[in-house]
Amino acid sequence: MLRGLKRTVGTCRCKVDTVLREVRGTAAIEFALIVPLMFALYVGAAEIGNTLTASRRTDQVAYSAADLVAQAKTVSRNDLKDITEAAGSILAPYSTDALNIVLTSVVADSRNRPKVVWSCGYNGGKARGTGDNFALPTGLTTNGSSVIVAEVEYAYTPLLGIQDTFKPFTMTRTFYTRPRRSAEVVKSDNGC
Repeated sequence: MLRGLKRTVGTCRCKVDTVLREVRGTAAIEFALIVPLMFALYVGAAEIGNTLTASRRTDQVAYSAADLVAQAKTVSRNDLKDITEAAGSILAPYSTDALNIVLTSVVADSRNRPKVVWSCGYNGGKARGTGDNFALPTGLTTNGSSVIVAEVEYAYTPLLGIQDTFKPFTMTRTFYTRPRRSAEVVKSDNGC
């Protein structure tokens, strides 16, 4: 019986040694373990790149909308609509369906309290009420000075849209600029 046990142990040891020395499938196993990680890194890098691009373009939309309004002496609702459409085209190839823009002219009164003179919202953006107080960064206005404010919200949906992994989120940008060609940009008509 002891002799049979020695033979069995010797045979098992020989088979274990053979398995440990076998390397033909090692590369395939390593590849199978690495592929999911490589795929996740690739997809993550692509998604981060797209998110950063959308963020940068959202910044440019806010800057461009405010800048275009600030270059005018007077604007009409059609001018503002054209400006928002032009600024929105910066987002291409991203959809502008989820882009909200609010353009507001704010003037500081004699006590340097900023008040809304006119405000128009586009594509779902909610305009502010005329005469409402408007919180501006400290030092941005002096008595009687004017500021154009562009508030942009973009609901970014990740390209993959995988539930619970890459959830949609809102990018919000606000840009302030002073009128360039006059003390205040006047709105020539009512409504937006």
